[in-house]
Amino acid sequence: MERVVGLWLNMSKPEAQTFSLQIRPWFEARGWTVLTEWKDIIERRAQFLISLGGDGTLLQAAREGASFGIPVLGVNFGKLGFLCEIEREDVFGALEKVLSGDYIIQERLMLSAVVKRDGLDDLMHLVLNDVVFSRESTDSVITLQANLSGEPTISYPADGLIVATPTGSTAYSLSAGGPIVSPNVQAILLTPLAAHSLSARPVVVSDLEELEIILVSGQQCMVTFDGRNSVRICSGETVFIKTATVKAQLIRLGSRSFPQVVREKLRDRWHE
Repeated sequence: MERVVGLWLNMSKPEAQTFSLQIRPWFEARGWTVLTEWKDIIERRAQFLISLGGDGTLLQAAREGASFGIPVLGVNFGKLGFLCEIEREDVFGALEKVLSGDYIIQERLMLSAVVKRDGLDDLMHLVLNDVVFSRESTDSVITLQANLSGEPTISYPADGLIVATPTGSTAYSLSAGGPIVSPNVQAILLTPLAAHSLSARPVVVSDLEELEIILVSGQQCMVTFDGRNSVRICSGETVFIKTATVKAQLIRLGSRSFPQVVREKLRDRWHE
């Protein structure tokens, strides 16, 4: 069986590009083929991907790899790096472990989101972090109604709403006051943005729920999927969100526990 590894680079980070030139000969000396084109990575069935960048780069790689069952090892060239497993100075020691099979694959819950317009479904969006609803400047406030499995549940008069996975709980949702949720918990988070009501609180629901998020007040709002693709919805339109049928696969070396990652990345809030 051909041994193939794919590289997923953040092209805006010169240090990541430079580092990729060091990784290639390291793998080739051990009989591995290194690919960077996504089409080739799929066709030649890469055993895993290495993401060189920050958490955003890893999100992209994990999203694309999920549909093909390709696990991802994240190398942090960013700032915070909640998701990336290793720092750049530890890469080659970590890769030796991976090639010897000394690792586990952690599956992360993903969401599928579909905008329904005039009774028709738009393109399905696969999300690892979050779906973000945000008002536009034409509206001072919008109201988003969340229905759980078809039943009206909570109304959010706010600047917007974040629907996040446990993975996304340490991203935008955290900044908006949402809880940190362990990736081992199978749940979906709803976190309002600048809520205009004291009763509009973050809610954590089962991953078995199917959510309908309806714009019930306000002319329109933007809906953004994992911080990349955006669509505009108008009053009365609905976004359907549920657990995806595929999961992201992250390579873990067992060197850092979730509590340790939280302590390291939020050290400014940690008191020894």
